[in-house]
Amino acid sequence: MTTPSGGSTPDDYWRRPGTGGEEAPDHAAAAPASGYAGPPPSVPPPAGWRPPVHLEPAPPRRLPPQDMAGLDVAEQRAQRVTYGFGAAVGVVLVVLVCLLCSRVLF
Repeated sequence: MTTPSGGSTPDDYWRRPGTGGEEAPDHAAAAPASGYAGPPPSVPPPAGWRPPVHLEPAPPRRLPPQDMAGLDVAEQRAQRVTYGFGAAVGVVLVVLVCLLCSRVLF
């Protein structure tokens, strides 16, 4: 990216090039040919614009304590089941590959 030099402002780099010999000093004031004059002016909201708060939420409840030993036992049991299924699928795949290879060879 090049940096502007000379007496130009940093925003001059992002402005569109002029269409004629003279350049408009303020592009926001000039309406484009499409007729779009830009967004409407914003008006700050009045001082009491927020709705009134009638109910305060209850404070959050405390979570029950966790049984870390029970969680470890359940995790080990689930790991054994997963490894068991994986071993069974592995055995079935090895048997199928042996059957397919024996059929091709014999």
